[in-house]
Amino acid sequence: MNERLRPVPRVAAPIKNLARRFSYAGLVVFAFALMLLGKADLVLMERFRVQVTDAVAPILDAASRPVATITDIVSQINELADIRSQNMQLHEDNRRLLQWQTAARRLEAENNALRDLLKFTPDPLAGYVTARVVADTGGVFAHNLLINVGEPGGIKKDQPVITGEGLVGRIAGVGGRSSWVLLITDLNSHIPVLIEQTRTRAIMAGNNTERPRLIHLPQGVEVSPGQRIITSGHGGVFPPGLPIGVVASVSDNGIEIQTFMTRSHLEYVRIVDFGSGVKIEPSPAPAAEIRVKDAGGEKKTP
Repeated sequence: MNERLRPVPRVAAPIKNLARRFSYAGLVVFAFALMLLGKADLVLMERFRVQVTDAVAPILDAASRPVATITDIVSQINELADIRSQNMQLHEDNRRLLQWQTAARRLEAENNALRDLLKFTPDPLAGYVTARVVADTGGVFAHNLLINVGEPGGIKKDQPVITGEGLVGRIAGVGGRSSWVLLITDLNSHIPVLIEQTRTRAIMAGNNTERPRLIHLPQGVEVSPGQRIITSGHGGVFPPGLPIGVVASVSDNGIEIQTFMTRSHLEYVRIVDFGSGVKIEPSPAPAAEIRVKDAGGEKKTP
């Protein structure tokens, strides 16, 4: 039986060899024929290409739909995972906020009780004037701004100038339509400040760079990077508690402050009136007559 089947492979082998030899040559000839046909009739080849594309497009579309569906499912799963993690984070933040709310209410009640006990007189309410920065006139030797509000707008000299981030400077000069702002980084700026965590007093001195320095610190005080710097309120120019910046570095060269104010981003500022410049003069008392009774009758005394 095996001997009868042997002639079949012997006949098929030469045929396979011939097919392998001439298949490459046939493909080359077919490619040249297509090139010649394309050169000969461009319109015909364009129609053929369009028909082939139209025939293959539905197949490619059907093949791509499962892939697109799987991609959408994977993206939705990832979004659900992100939403779940965000939800957990929001729950944690909500729990922390509730704790802070409880602590804030307790401290508020305690603060009110202490104020009543000490007969505390609160500071006057602050008024604000918003102005636009029209020019940065500073350079290497000066850090000044020009704003578009002057004396008719209620601007007065030495009023604090702030942004949403913190203290910018103070009004150095007032005109009819504009005012000059001396920035906290200017060489002529010296501000009494506090290290918020330790309540240590110091002076922040500008040096015409983006990082002013702390001077006149008490001896033996330890200052660490990251501590917040606020105004102390001493001197009467700036009210207490205005944020200025954080300690950026502590070295032998000094303590540098990274201010919250970014000079290159200043477009609008607020000029604050805390009422410190308003003086209330006592009105003269009206003349009154005092009647004094004596034995002889009544006598009028002015």
